[in-house]
Amino acid sequence: MTSGSWAGVREKVQGLASLPGAGKVFGYFGHGFALAEPLSIGELSDLESRLGIRLPDDYRAFLLEVGAGGAGPAYGIFPIRRTEGGDWRWEGDGGYMTDLDRLAEPFPVKSPHADRIPELAAERPAEDDFEDVNDYDSAYEVWDTRWAEVMWSNDRTVGAICLCHIGCAERRWLVVSGPERGHIWADARCDDVDLAPLHPADAPAKPLTFTTWYMEWLTHATRQAQASTAPGTPYRCRHRNGWL
Repeated sequence: MTSGSWAGVREKVQGLASLPGAGKVFGYFGHGFALAEPLSIGELSDLESRLGIRLPDDYRAFLLEVGAGGAGPAYGIFPIRRTEGGDWRWEGDGGYMTDLDRLAEPFPVKSPHADRIPELAAERPAEDDFEDVNDYDSAYEVWDTRWAEVMWSNDRTVGAICLCHIGCAERRWLVVSGPERGHIWADARCDDVDLAPLHPADAPAKPLTFTTWYMEWLTHATRQAQASTAPGTPYRCRHRNGWL
């Protein structure tokens, strides 16, 4: 989608709140299908000027025409808001992870520490190897500190915006700089899994763009919200492709 092609999406999203099955949509009680007000052209210009980048076209059009955040995949899209000091920041459980000073740096397709990850994983202490649980706890704490320095290094997510929390500390990122610009990546480092690109449901060989990610969710959410709310009615969630 480009600017102008999000027409009607804001109204469609907000309208889902009045449907009988709205509460069956995963994340409904987190966002209630509410959207923040869209940014003005002036606000978007100021945001991009302060960040030193131009946001991907479909996301910037979303900010202008649909909203600055709110209802969306899982618990919703982190809203972008101006601080009292005039700066901007993404707010939400993970919004703080976006390094605003390094968004112009190319997002690394491969972790800067990719070679160390399997080595450290192999060194993870096993409780059965320790006679004293306190010794195990101490050894694991030392290992976990080393693991976090590698897996959760800020160098891993430069050039990307943390956009969404999908539960259990798993998140979604939008790449804004480098060869993966405009694509959505999954962050399951909470499960000791490195970041990985996502793909559309109907085109597993293609990268997942912001537009496809959001519209897949909207299509699925609409079907759920229109469905029967009878007890026991099952619903699906496409966890790895981001719409729940």
